[in-house]
Amino acid sequence: MPTVSVKRDLLFQALGRTYTDEEFNELCFEFGLELDEITSEKDIISKEKGEDRAKGASDTVLYKIDVPANRYDLLCLEGLVRGLQVFKERISLPRYEKIIPAEGEGQKLIITEKTVQVRPHAVAAVLRDITFTKERYDSFIDLQEKLHQNICRRRALVAIGTHDLDTISGPFTYTAKAPSEIKFKPLNQSQEYTASQIMDLYRTDSHLRHYLHLIENKPRYPVIYDSNGVVLSMPPIINGDHTKISVNTKNVFIECTGTDITKAKIVLDIIVTMFSEYCEKPFSVEAVEVIYPNGKTHICPELAYRKEKVKPELINKKIGISETPSSLAKLLTRMCLKSHVIGNGNNIEIEIPPTRADIIHACDIVEDAAIAYGYNNIQMAIPKTYTIANQLPLNKLTELLRLDLAAAGFTEALTFALCSQEDVADKLGMDISATKAVRIANPKTAEFQVARTTLLPGLLKTIAANRKMPLPLKLFEISDVVVKDPNTDVGARNYRHFCAVYYNKSPGFEIIHGLLDRVMQLLEVPTNEENGYTIKAAEGSAFFPGRCAEVFAKGQSLGHM
Repeated sequence: MPTVSVKRDLLFQALGRTYTDEEFNELCFEFGLELDEITSEKDIISKEKGEDRAKGASDTVLYKIDVPANRYDLLCLEGLVRGLQVFKERISLPRYEKIIPAEGEGQKLIITEKTVQVRPHAVAAVLRDITFTKERYDSFIDLQEKLHQNICRRRALVAIGTHDLDTISGPFTYTAKAPSEIKFKPLNQSQEYTASQIMDLYRTDSHLRHYLHLIENKPRYPVIYDSNGVVLSMPPIINGDHTKISVNTKNVFIECTGTDITKAKIVLDIIVTMFSEYCEKPFSVEAVEVIYPNGKTHICPELAYRKEKVKPELINKKIGISETPSSLAKLLTRMCLKSHVIGNGNNIEIEIPPTRADIIHACDIVEDAAIAYGYNNIQMAIPKTYTIANQLPLNKLTELLRLDLAAAGFTEALTFALCSQEDVADKLGMDISATKAVRIANPKTAEFQVARTTLLPGLLKTIAANRKMPLPLKLFEISDVVVKDPNTDVGARNYRHFCAVYYNKSPGFEIIHGLLDRVMQLLEVPTNEENGYTIKAAEGSAFFPGRCAEVFAKGQSLGHM
């Protein structure tokens, strides 16, 4: 869950009253949030960098509030205050208005075909006659960073650029060029660099180096120009210094580029709805005309309102309450979902504002009604039907086997379900394509590239990490492995595997053979070729020649030893 840090005094000023810490914690709980921590800038710096670095830092009290990951409208002070005020019925939900300028007076953003291979989508809007203060400006910048880390998936899906409109002139062009052809002064730098030099410049930057991989291997880099050739930004890396905004900026041009048009529209809607309250005409946003390569045009931002209908009995049944339709409509209105009863009380019509992109299904509306009602206010009731839980047969068998394997002198190991490609393929003498391993699309490290297809690498790595332990080491693991299976809806299937390893200075074939006999005895599998089990000499890529045996039962191969 994202954590939003807000200054306590600023928050209380915006809310129009003060709370004790306990009262505010209770308010957050009622609204479905959690007051995670009460701290200060000084405490944060002291914890992260030491007390010496914390000298001179502010003692201002900060509230750290945990916000649900899908509530993008609560990621800044403005949205949080607005949500709480509507919830407490102190204000009514504002109506967001899109202002379309007269023909020839509005701004235009032209997208060229060259962006298709890099970041094909872009949307834009203008916040006209906005009034910033230091606190508002900081909140504006912080919201962008929160969105980048959250819905934008670290700028992979969407990157936000904000510019002082008075320093540039439209129409604007979003295109892509070779790195050597792009040259501008990056934000807060003193000289111009080419795009290649900019990538080298930020390769060691603690903040921006995490985003370089998004475009560095592309033949062209995305870039936005104004009509005079001034570079606004090179998304998703850095804005130009020429257009940087400040506390004194009056007109803000906002552009969102990305690989996902839906997410880009949501991000733009959130930014403009949160900060349009500071415009000369509150909650109004100036639209921008986006022109696509095929000549089609689109007016941004969307700021779309839509209506949904939900039956009161559905809400009551799902939550376990018995409220009247008008009462349920009032609860939903408190959650920023303006609602009223229609059709003789048979339906509730809910208006979904542009700030609530998280409302996708009727169950999202029911959840908001439950939050407004208060989970603690729902009366406990005995279920109409009784069910008696039982262990899955496979899990029951696994638990019984674990006990007997431990009694046989083996120690259970629990290893990672993810491993590197080398662990399940190269190090076992196999080709990765032959393993049917499920790959992770964006692994954090090389150690976690694929889901394991065998338990053996995990046990061998455990032994490698415990070489100082007295010998012999006798380890076992009973866990799931994952392999690709095109016949399943998720494209993969889990299998329960058993693996045991004996490690000593001399070979211990008889130890493993004895353990196999004990397991078969427990599973009541006899030792014969017809309906029991047997072992035969075999060759395995992970074993020395002549040191491998294959285990068969009822004509089927079960594994190797």
